[in-house]
Amino acid sequence: MEQQTVYNPVARALHWGIFALVGIEFAIAWIMPDMRRGTLPTGWIAWHIGVGTSILVLMLLRLLWRLLRGAPELLPGPVWQQRLAGLVHVLLYAGFLLLPLLGWINASSRGWTVHLAGLVALPALAASGASWGHWMGGVHQVLAYVLLGAIGLHVAGALYHAVIERDDTLRRMWPGRR
Repeated sequence: MEQQTVYNPVARALHWGIFALVGIEFAIAWIMPDMRRGTLPTGWIAWHIGVGTSILVLMLLRLLWRLLRGAPELLPGPVWQQRLAGLVHVLLYAGFLLLPLLGWINASSRGWTVHLAGLVALPALAASGASWGHWMGGVHQVLAYVLLGAIGLHVAGALYHAVIERDDTLRRMWPGRR
């Protein structure tokens, strides 16, 4: 079996699809109103929930695809860079799975029905009024900032490899590569 040197087209499509949705999701999060007692899941809040559930589904598909198909080996480099890259990827995968789940729990505890992509109703993950579910909303906010930091490290690492190292790290995930 020939060694992969670039990510396959499905992995790249999932990566860039999640990238686009995450950009949209953070933009919505900055402009949506604060959620207080009695807030209804309409407008920007409904969009935030719909995009968040879409990210969760794409991340589950991406994780499944990676488990089934694997990924190219890391390019040679210092051990500390490879460990940092591994840590950042774990943070990204965990964050993109946990963040939507925490938001879903929080929404459920508010008595809101969460919809996948705004279309399909999903089961509640917490009882309406559950205090632990409300608390998950705060954890959701903190984790969003942690995830934003991990995204920043990921982008900085990709740009470092593209501009300073001038290696194939970024090009291996770039759309259209064979």
